Formats: sequence, structure tokens, C-alpha cells
Amino acid sequence: MTTALIFPGQGSQSIGMGLALNEAFPVAKHVFEEVDEALGQKLSTLMFSGDADELMQTQNAQPAIMAVGMAVVKVLESETGKNISELAGCVAGHSLGEYTALCAAGALNITDTAKLLRLRGLAMAEAAKENVGGMAAILALTKDQIAEVIANTDLKGQICVMANDNCPGQIVISGQNDALEAVMAGCQAAGAKRAIKLAVSGGFHSPLMQSAAEKMQEVLAETPLQNPIVPVVSNVLAEPVQDAEQIKELLVRQVTGSVLWTDSMHKMVGDMGINRFVECGNGKVLAGLVKKTYPDIPVFSLGTPADIEAFLK
Repeated sequence: MTTALIFPGQGSQSIGMGLALNEAFPVAKHVFEEVDEALGQKLSTLMFSGDADELMQTQNAQPAIMAVGMAVVKVLESETGKNISELAGCVAGHSLGEYTALCAAGALNITDTAKLLRLRGLAMAEAAKENVGGMAAILALTKDQIAEVIANTDLKGQICVMANDNCPGQIVISGQNDALEAVMAGCQAAGAKRAIKLAVSGGFHSPLMQSAAEKMQEVLAETPLQNPIVPVVSNVLAEPVQDAEQIKELLVRQVTGSVLWTDSMHKMVGDMGINRFVECGNGKVLAGLVKKTYPDIPVFSLGTPADIEAFLK
């Protein structure tokens, strides 16, 4: 089987994440210690037994989600005696998960990844304060239908764009609140099953994040990044990339650009021969998106020792 390792984005965090891995595997414990040291903060304590509201803050959630994903990768490598190129034909991650994917593929080390995600979280939170906005999930309309609604809605000079194409029938829009509400109403009139405002603090993956993109450009310019050992399927291109300089540019574009997750899955299955997905990290969000897109392809979610044990059997 040709496997894609996939890594979740924000919203996958929960108190207790990574605790069982930390207790069961020394290599996982080492990942959590390395992230704590990189950030100068006991993020692991917050993850294992802290306050849910504090963990939800984007500058904490982003490195925390990465830490669990990388702990799973290190356990898989340790338990199988295989490296990433033997475990996976490619890797991909949803939004911040793309950083975890790059770390798993050897393009970034854990310390730099943790620092980048802390800065990314802070920059996004700052941009969200400067340009107030939100996000909404639109169910049961196509990309073309939503594009038509946006084009035909009077946004009154405000911004509303498609932010995440998660799976067929689930697209997230992002923008300033009045424009968002107007497009949500238009989508419902066009036959959407539901239009649901998401519990997020800003209009992420939209032009409202431009100041965050500029900050990430500065930081990434100073960060050493290697060519990944296995192809990383880019969020903004839905194409495999392996050139370090191109990856830096794409990570900057990703802050304001759309996460083309459906197209990424189609690329992996249709062109790259992937016939098994393994979600590494807390929760099962991406496994759900795979099942909706490709119900016949096996998908596993690995976030606990029991998950890993069952998978390796």
C-alpha cells in the first residue's frame, strides 16, 4: 500500500492530548520536552491537564497540535524501524498541519517548527484584532455555486472569500462579519443545507490576514528549511512540492490563501497512487474528510498508544 501521512489543523486540540503517548513512549516524551524548551513554556502541562480556553488560544493550539502529530511520527519510526520515506509516499497537512507535515518530512526541525507556529499564531491573532472577521461552514453547495453567490452578493466594500475546501459539500468561507452574513444568507437561498458560523476569532485564510503573511515572510526568510525527503502536498497548490525556497513562498501565501484540501486528496489518490491515509495527531477530523471523499479507501487516526498498536497489527 502507498500511504499518505496527514496532519490536522486548528480545532483538533483538546485537554489530555498527547498525555498517553508521553507516558507510553520515551520518543514521544522527548518531542513534548523539545517543544517546551523551544517555546520556553510548559506547553505540555497545558496540553495534558490545563485550561481548555487557554489551550484554544491560537498561539498555544498551533504548536500543541504539531507536537502530538510529531510525537506519533517519532513513535511510528521507532516502533517500525523505518524512516519517513519508508513509511509514506507523501505527506500533507491542513493549514497549520502543513508545518507538521514539513517537519515529518525533514524540511524543518521540531524546535524551529514550534517557534514558527507560535509566531504564526500570534501574528494571526494580531491580524484578527486589526481586521475583525469570522468564518462559516457552507454545507451541500459546490465551489462554483458558492463563487457565484459571492460574485452576486453586494458585499458593500467588505471581504468574503472561500477559505477551506474541506471535502465535497463542506466549504468554509471567511471575511468581515457583515459580508460573511450576507454570503451565508445567499448560500442558504441558493440551496445550502446549512450555513454555520464557526467559533473562531478571525477571518483566517483570507486577505484579512495580510499583516500575518508579511510577518511570516520575515520569519521564514531567517529560518533554515531543507528540501523534504518525501513530497509535501501544498495547501495552496494542491500539488506535491520538494523545493525549500518554493515551500517558503507557499507558506506565506497559505496565510491569506485557500486550503485546497479536496483537490489535495484528489491529487494524492488520482496522480500519486495513494491508497491509504494515516492521520497523525489528536482527533479524527481529517479521517472524516477522507471518508466523505473516498469512502472505500482505508484511513486510520493515530493519536493514542492504543491507536498505534491497532494500526501496527
